[in-house]
Order: sequence, then C-alpha cells, then structure tokens
Amino acid sequence: MPNPVVHFEIISKEAKALQSFYGKTFGWKIKNMKPMDYGLVDTGASPMGGIGAPMGRGKGWVTFYVGVKSIAKTLKSIEKAGGKTIMGPMQVPNGPLIAQFRDPAGNRIGLVQT
Repeated sequence: MPNPVVHFEIISKEAKALQSFYGKTFGWKIKNMKPMDYGLVDTGASPMGGIGAPMGRGKGWVTFYVGVKSIAKTLKSIEKAGGKTIMGPMQVPNGPLIAQFRDPAGNRIGLVQT
C-alpha cells in the first residue's frame, strides 16, 4: 500500500477516562506525555495512536493519519481535489512533520511525512 494509515487520534474532553477505557478494553499501553496530558498509545501493532484533550473549546473528534512522502505536495493535491488544509504543516517536537485537512465531506484527516 503506497500511503498507509500510520497513526490515529481520539480527541475528547474526557481524554483521561478514554485513556483508561481503551487501555482496559483492548489492553493498549498508554504513556502519558506531560505536560500536555496526551496519551501515546501502543496497540502492539501498527498503527500507533494517541488520546488527548482538545485545545480550547473543541468538542473532540477521531482522526486517522496517512503516511505520505511530501506533505506540501499532498496538500496541493488535496486542495485541487476539493479538500481544505486546516492545520500545518507543523513539526511535532522530537517527532514528524504533520498536517491536517478536511475532505470534501468535512471529515478531519491527518498527514504524516514519512
């Protein structure tokens, strides 16, 4: 598969409760990343994930991240195809370059430069 799903996020105001829920339900190992209280999820397989709280007043959402060779080129293709860039590109501290977009139906999807 040329562009696999490489990461997922579950963002909710109930992040701590969801970290506990998913950890207990599926046996996922969740490491809390201070000071953001973002739980880095190890599912034991690929993709890896995260569970955290929204910044500001956001309601929450679920996002999957697609691995791509060039975020800049991919975002241009997304815009031409009817999508809209909503975040990034942004360098995660000690991590990858990421971005997010909305598809034509309004779904939030992420990109990770691999």
